[in-house]
This record gives sequence, C-alpha cells and structure tokens, in this order.
Amino acid sequence: MYDFYFPCAALTSFSMLRQGWIAMNKAIEAKLAKIGLTPEQLAVLWACRDYPGTLIPAEVARLLFRENQTIAGLLNRMERDGLIKRNAKRKGQPFTEIKITPKGEQIVEPGIAILKELVTEFGSDLSDGQHEQLQSLIRIMRDKALEKLYIEPAVPIGVRTGEPVAVNW
Repeated sequence: MYDFYFPCAALTSFSMLRQGWIAMNKAIEAKLAKIGLTPEQLAVLWACRDYPGTLIPAEVARLLFRENQTIAGLLNRMERDGLIKRNAKRKGQPFTEIKITPKGEQIVEPGIAILKELVTEFGSDLSDGQHEQLQSLIRIMRDKALEKLYIEPAVPIGVRTGEPVAVNW
C-alpha cells in the first residue's frame, strides 16, 4: 500500500479513506475468520440479537448497505451454517422474519469482542475531539455520496428522527 498524494486534495482524502477502510476491514476479516465469521455475518448476527423490531431481509440490506440479492445469498449461507433461521411468510405476516439460532448466539459475543478490540485499537491514538472531528468530516462526505445516490439517511423503526441510533456495544 502506498501513500498517494494527488494534485486534488479531495482525491488524496478519498484514497486515504479507502485505503484505511480496506486495511481495517482486512484486519477484522483475518481475526474474525479464526472463529469462523465474516464481518458481514457478524453484522447480521448482531442485528438479529439487538434489532428493536422484527428483522426482515430488506432491513438487513439497509443496515449493511447491500443489495437485496446479495443479502439473500448471505442469509442462505448463514442459514445453511446454522447461524440464523428464517421464518417464512405466512398469512397475516407479509415478510420473512430472521432469527438468530443458539449457534449464532454462541458466536456473536466473541465476534463483537474481536471487533471492539480492533476498532478500539485502530482509534486509540485519537482524542475524543479528534474522533468527533473525523465523524463530522466523514458524515459530510457520506451524505454527499448518498445525495448522489438519491438516498436519504434514515432511522430504524422505533427510533425518532434526529436522534442517534443507539447500539448495544
């Protein structure tokens, strides 16, 4: 990996942001692989455990910022591996509900512990103020990208607009 400096400051920032994300994600992937999880599987299990409402595939797609068909494949593999169970649509229930299995319950906590350890380590050299500044800057870039995609940031069911979405960490 190289430190690229472009004449355009925005391109240099994008390059560094992308490289940082890829490097951090690869480190997380390697550590989670030791317990048989991927970051995406961990995100699904965490959502299954803590989501405040009924978790459906479309909501998983929104949470992971992935296409529905990508999530369908992920859920198929997770169900085959015994990590989740999908309760099929039935009369009066127009969607498929996703539930975590006992096997998924056993692995989600060690997965979150690994993620927590690495994310804390990645950010350990930044002060709280620097974290707030970084979040503010990334939010600006994220929101501009979402605008180009005609997507508005939303909140999950049960959370009031304008409030941060609390996550059980």
